[in-house]
Amino acid sequence: MLKQQTYLETKPESIVTKPLFKLFLVTALILFSILTVAAVIQYGFVGIFSEAFQNFATIQIFVDLLIALIFVLIWMWFDAKKNNRPFWPWAIVTLAVGSFGPLFYLLFYKNKGSK
Repeated sequence: MLKQQTYLETKPESIVTKPLFKLFLVTALILFSILTVAAVIQYGFVGIFSEAFQNFATIQIFVDLLIALIFVLIWMWFDAKKNNRPFWPWAIVTLAVGSFGPLFYLLFYKNKGSK
């Protein structure tokens, strides 16, 4: 028999605090860090951005990432206000090093109902 899900079980906050989701975040951070270190070693921090503007295909990927991160920043802004968390440190990390900001924000997530 299927268990009926309650509203609490389907809220994003309840998913973010689950151990399996935390394991996914840590795994994503480790793999993404390895890729980032390899890219910085090969091209340098500034070189990564210059490579992003080599042709229309790489520009499209860069702009797509920028749009996605803007939406993530908007979500983080409202979520941080709702849960009485600081927003600007996470925003600065996101603007400086991209997806690391949201990944760390979710890894250290605490909603206002958590202790």
